[in-house]
Amino acid sequence: MDFEFMYRYVPTFVKAGLLTLEIFALGLLFALVIGFLCILCEYFKFTLLSKLCKAYIELSRNTPLLIQLFFLYYGLGRLGVSLSSFACAVVGLSFLGGSYMAESLRGGIEAVKKQQFEAGLALGLTKWQNLRFVILPQAFGIAMPSLSANTIFLFKETSVVSIIALPDLVQTMTSINSITYKTDELLFMLFISYLIIILPLSLLLNSLEKRLSYV
Repeated sequence: MDFEFMYRYVPTFVKAGLLTLEIFALGLLFALVIGFLCILCEYFKFTLLSKLCKAYIELSRNTPLLIQLFFLYYGLGRLGVSLSSFACAVVGLSFLGGSYMAESLRGGIEAVKKQQFEAGLALGLTKWQNLRFVILPQAFGIAMPSLSANTIFLFKETSVVSIIALPDLVQTMTSINSITYKTDELLFMLFISYLIIILPLSLLLNSLEKRLSYV
């Protein structure tokens, strides 16, 4: 192992790691928003929107992120819609993650006992108030393990965005390796980079799971 070489490229990997985190954070945020909107459409029984959400979920979950990125980056370009590689990465992660988040939230809501729905309505709460104050707090606690797993899954999927020439961790490692041929050192640095990010994220999500389990 050439530790001097690795030390020299630490700033480059830090920069790539920050870009990867930025893509992940935006993708996760929009994925949660999309998932929540899908659940609202189903909960309030907006028939047409609910059917569209179900079609979106099936399309998203049954196509690889790689294909989605190719369509966004190359396919839309042929149709006259030009998106930057960064925008394509965020949209792709959001599109993929939204369906998984929606299914996790749906599972959490369905696991809440029917009596809880009825009790809220009996107290005079509106359907929205019942969802906000009674159902969602319980549903989040139930769905948290699944949401945590989807969050980690979504971060791992950021490794695919290198295919559209975005200088994330994987693309950075590949580019440097094509010049230096220090494969062992670069793979080790890539492994450590992902571990440094994923391990604290996993611990944070585990802590959040425990807190919500008492709600």
